[in-house]
Amino acid sequence: MTPDEGDGEGEAPAEVAENAPAEDAPILAKPTPGSESTGDDVQNVDPEPEEDLEGPRMRERRERAERRAAQARATAIEDARREAKRKVRGQTVEAPKALGKRAIRGLKLITWLIALTVVSVALGLILYFTPVMSARSLVITGTGAVTRDEVVDAAKVTIGTPLLQIDTDQVADRVAGIRRVASARVQREYPSTLRITIVERIPIVVKDYPDGPHLFDRDGVDFATAPPPPGLPYIDVDHPGPTDKPTGAALEVMTALRPEVVAQVSRVAAPSVASVTLTLTDGRTVVWGTTDRTEEKAEKLAALLTQPGKVYDVSSPDLPTVK
Repeated sequence: MTPDEGDGEGEAPAEVAENAPAEDAPILAKPTPGSESTGDDVQNVDPEPEEDLEGPRMRERRERAERRAAQARATAIEDARREAKRKVRGQTVEAPKALGKRAIRGLKLITWLIALTVVSVALGLILYFTPVMSARSLVITGTGAVTRDEVVDAAKVTIGTPLLQIDTDQVADRVAGIRRVASARVQREYPSTLRITIVERIPIVVKDYPDGPHLFDRDGVDFATAPPPPGLPYIDVDHPGPTDKPTGAALEVMTALRPEVVAQVSRVAAPSVASVTLTLTDGRTVVWGTTDRTEEKAEKLAALLTQPGKVYDVSSPDLPTVK
């Protein structure tokens, strides 16, 4: 082989490398100084690994992304494991439910009730401790034999006292302590009035005592020492009073009689509960007996008195007699 031929063979690869397209050209290793490139050198050169092309910043970002992905996978696995345990134990976690319309209305109602309670308490305190609504006038009704001054003195209410500070029950008890008063009722009338209503005792019978005639009501209460009203019957019992049984029997008969018959009775006697008798103003006598079937006896007596006679016996209402 001649030197010219050898040079031609050595330069041919260089021309091919220069004329070949860039995208098809293999990556050639740089020859070291003093060395010559040959065809064998081109064939034995390996491409540089991809890792050498990745910069340190890109590698750090990729590693962070991989760590986050691994952590997310671990968290998902742990959550799935816990949820499986809850389901096994019957403790499945339910998502919180949104409040419904009823719940919202209930909360609003509770809020309004709380606000109303606060306002009511505040108003009550104002009315109780301040003279905004105090007793400036007393209205007393039902008086007759009992005077207004007697009621005012017994009530012991100080004008100007807040109405809420007045114990109406205590005032009523004090007024009912008057002998002639059967019952008393006390009412607050806002803004500034206290009303006291009394019911007086009505005399049913009278009994003479050394100090004068004593009046008794339908309950047997001796409530007054005074001249009796005209036509009031007298009672003949040993120990008249609300707990005396003969007194109770006599008064039961008197309250059962019809008004036109009561007007004719001048005296009722009850030596015992089984022997009640009536004496009429014209001298006639009524044998009543016991208090059994009192209403029936009262009806029979009203019919018998239309017949002439001296003694009217209704002790047996099935066989009333006139003598």
